[in-house]
Amino acid sequence: MTTPALILASTSAYRHALLSRLGLTFLTQAPGVDESPTPGLAAAERAQHLARAKAAAVSAAYPQATVIGSDQVALCKGELLEKPGSAERCREQLRWASAAATTFYTAVAVQQLERGQTIQFVDSTTVYFRPLSDAEIERYVAAEKPWDCAGGFRCEGLGISLFTRIVCEDPTALIGLPLIGLSRALRQLGYPLP
Repeated sequence: MTTPALILASTSAYRHALLSRLGLTFLTQAPGVDESPTPGLAAAERAQHLARAKAAAVSAAYPQATVIGSDQVALCKGELLEKPGSAERCREQLRWASAAATTFYTAVAVQQLERGQTIQFVDSTTVYFRPLSDAEIERYVAAEKPWDCAGGFRCEGLGISLFTRIVCEDPTALIGLPLIGLSRALRQLGYPLP
């Protein structure tokens, strides 16, 4: 049996770079899914809902392919943190998260529509921010411009200096695609990974 083509249902440069680490040939496709908040869903459920929706949207166009959908939702002090989109909003998010814990729920849905197979999981990562002064936040935002990242930081860059610790099972989940769980799912679906 031939392994179906692999498609990442995302235009995220971060997810593309992470999936490239596995050495598999894949395409990327924008899922075109509305990511507006869904009332009544907890953070982990929202991430899972969006990951499934992204995989389903691309699978509908490519039913023979294996499609990977992923989404990440950040929760700090009961509030969802979106991608800030601007320097000011980024500073606000970092002030909110200062000296607090933020949990990131990164969901994955791997779907082979033609074979009727879907594997889903959610990985959670908690980052503990140290107390951050306004001057530190200002310097960080100016240096890294992380307004395209949920929570307003990049842990793979200078953002690592903002924390006292990170608690996780898979460090790649925080960047946007948990490769440990994804590797397990792809092996189950017949992809030749170690």
